[in-house]
Amino acid sequence: MSEQPSPRDPKQLRASDADRERVAQVLHKAMGEGRITLDELTERLDQVYAAKTLGELEPIVADLPTDGTVLPTALPATSPSASPDQRIGGTPGSTMSVAVMSGVERKGVWVLPRQHSSFAFWGGVEIDLRHARFAEQHSTITAVAIMGGIDVIVPDDITVEVNGVGIMGAFETRNKKGASPTAPPGAPVVKVNGLAFWGGVEVKRVPRSKIKELE
Repeated sequence: MSEQPSPRDPKQLRASDADRERVAQVLHKAMGEGRITLDELTERLDQVYAAKTLGELEPIVADLPTDGTVLPTALPATSPSASPDQRIGGTPGSTMSVAVMSGVERKGVWVLPRQHSSFAFWGGVEIDLRHARFAEQHSTITAVAIMGGIDVIVPDDITVEVNGVGIMGAFETRNKKGASPTAPPGAPVVKVNGLAFWGGVEVKRVPRSKIKELE
């Protein structure tokens, strides 16, 4: 008699993008409630998006309440909570914004590609995402300002992760009055990294409800 194959451990199954987003939603909610810090959120999100199996996702939120959220080991990928944001999709726009002793703007209705590089030398770049779409759920903007400035304007219903270096300059985030500390579940995620040398890179978060009141 042949042996019956042993059942597969669900934790060994590959995680989908929807699985990762459900865990990310739990983390964002926990940060909004003060259960984890912003640094802890960033660290855990890195673990979430690097996870390859359901088993790797489970311990990331083991110490957090889920408030009824069904975690990936039991939740099918077709769950309504994993519905994609309506702003995701479209033909990607330019992958570069370069200003050398000049100014460049990316604004209005355009599609941010998965990777966008911005460079300002004795000039300025403005990347405005208030009316943008996103080619994919996760995007990265690499901003390098040398004796120049780069402004990235985002509404507060987009998740933004800023991780840049300022050398005799500033690489920072500024929340405008009324901006929510967290974006809703399933929102596009934009990472902003890079370098400011004798210059500045500033990410300005503005409330969606007052989108026309940017100072």
